[in-house]
Amino acid sequence: MKEILNTNHRQPAIGNQQLSLIGFSLGGRVALSLYELMPAQIEKLVLLAPDGLKVNFWYWLATQTWAGNKLFALTMKNPGWFFAFLKMLNKLGLVNSSIFKFVNYYIGDAEVRRLLYARWTALRKLKSRLTKVKSLIRANKTPVRLVYGKHDRIILPARGEKFIKGLEEYCTLSVIHSGHQVLHEKHATGILHALLH
Repeated sequence: MKEILNTNHRQPAIGNQQLSLIGFSLGGRVALSLYELMPAQIEKLVLLAPDGLKVNFWYWLATQTWAGNKLFALTMKNPGWFFAFLKMLNKLGLVNSSIFKFVNYYIGDAEVRRLLYARWTALRKLKSRLTKVKSLIRANKTPVRLVYGKHDRIILPARGEKFIKGLEEYCTLSVIHSGHQVLHEKHATGILHALLH
């Protein structure tokens, strides 16, 4: 991974082998970055409720600013205040139940919080240039499959709809009956159908 993501943009030595990339949520950001580095080696790009197609304010604040990252680290160690604040917003109807449950899952367990902080911080420099990515998709005629959850309130299908404009010849977007956790065994049939059609 380090060799592929180095800053001098050398192509990894994989010969003539072509790869299919699949990325879910934050993994979508990784897949987009890899594609930008080695588009000719990618046979198909599959993005499941992908991050990286739009700048998320909270992710930007927590990973791209000094103060935001310090507050993020503090909150991951002592999340009580944040959970109480979020609970209040949920009761006032300012945060929907899906987001409340999603955040509660990630801050309710110390190990999950630690891993969340590590992932967000480690991947903070992965920023795909979407105009360049779209140009590469057209130039390489790369098939792209986008799959979103109909009830996802974390990453909305509208982001994918905006991305595929001008790429309709190569990209398809499917919406399955799911929330954000589209990569789940119970959604396997829906995902398979979306990927094969």
